[in-house]
Amino acid sequence: MYFAALLARTEDGWEASDTELDDVETLSDLADLAREASPDEDTVLVLIEQEDAWFGVVRVDGEEDPRIYVSDAAAAARSSYGEILLTDELLGRDPDDGDDLDALDLDGTEDGDSDGDDEDAEGGSVAAGSAESVPHGPVGDALILDDLGVSEKELRLMSTDAVTEIAESLGASETLETVR
Repeated sequence: MYFAALLARTEDGWEASDTELDDVETLSDLADLAREASPDEDTVLVLIEQEDAWFGVVRVDGEEDPRIYVSDAAAAARSSYGEILLTDELLGRDPDDGDDLDALDLDGTEDGDSDGDDEDAEGGSVAAGSAESVPHGPVGDALILDDLGVSEKELRLMSTDAVTEIAESLGASETLETVR
């Protein structure tokens, strides 16, 4: 089960709203959704949590590029919401690298000769290669909430109910509970 909420920082404190991510297909869509939650260009946090698997924080400050933290990239990669957050940049990949690798002959034979394995094995190795390129564990900006009172160490130690822990640290737990 997923939970997603927006926390917008205003003059009066934090304002929360739950959000549907069904129409969000890209990080840019998600950033636009966050910006709509705060017309004054205040800080907006998008908190996404898949129960007992992973959580993500996207921080949007006005028109700046969004900052992202994901607690477990491999778990998030198996989720449609996680895939939105796991950009090539976040994972340290060059989006053009895949094209160059596809052109290489990496089957261990000379001159591209087949070694007798069936052709499906080649597709399996490509899938395994892309799965290996997503690290197990946290990725992104671990200092994303540091200026708001949640240190890198605290963020990395959060696990099963991270969204609630983050809200408590920000002094926004009651506000978040109104949309949970």
